[in-house]
Amino acid sequence: MSDDGNGCDPARAAGHPAPLTLGIVFALEIEADAFSRLVTRSVSLRTAGGLAIHTGLIGGRSVGWVVGGVGAEQAARAAALLIEGHRPRLLASAGFAGGLQPGYPRGALVVVTRALRRGAATLELADPALSAAPRATIVTVDDPVSTPTDKRALAESTAAELVDMETHAVAGVARSMGLPCVGLRVVSDAVDDRLPPEVMRLSRPQSGWRRLGAAMGAVGRRPGAAIDLWRLWERAVVDGRRLADGLASLARTIPPV
Repeated sequence: MSDDGNGCDPARAAGHPAPLTLGIVFALEIEADAFSRLVTRSVSLRTAGGLAIHTGLIGGRSVGWVVGGVGAEQAARAAALLIEGHRPRLLASAGFAGGLQPGYPRGALVVVTRALRRGAATLELADPALSAAPRATIVTVDDPVSTPTDKRALAESTAAELVDMETHAVAGVARSMGLPCVGLRVVSDAVDDRLPPEVMRLSRPQSGWRRLGAAMGAVGRRPGAAIDLWRLWERAVVDGRRLADGLASLARTIPPV
């Protein structure tokens, strides 16, 4: 890793970063944005792989986070980099998720206690002391699930309450490296919500520039997409704040060293 210009303490510069209390893997910048504003004394380091690892303090605990990109492969890579570089005491997969059951409304903050993925072992996650948040099983998939019909079919086949594209991968890396993992998700779309078709293209693993190009192309093909995508962005900003508050509460549940 190399300093990106925001400053770095001598231990980190020498290749010996201090261990973290909590490490967090996000998929998208908008999931991480509100949380980053709660962190004090933040430092950003650019890895050889092109990802940025951010560290700082929240509630007196040292935290670090990385925005790894959408999808299991990207999430696993980001989780491994964060663990190898900072060895957090606890790893979190955090972000948005789709609801698969009626009891998980849009905007709800949910603790994920079990992660599923077709063709892979079921993974049990740590259950933090966040008493107000409901618990859920999440199924990690390769493509967005955008229609109520598809969501209900997935719920029936897996008995999961939530769906995302990263949690199982992050939990798998944590398990392989001997660390506990938690999942914290905000429901961005409930089971009866239908996502705009453009979300399918925007949610695919891709660079920021490609995602911007996909958004502009969507507006060109369907002018109404601009309104739909703006509404989704507005909701995501609110959801990001709720996620940030949940992560701050999570960090405070971890006893200081």
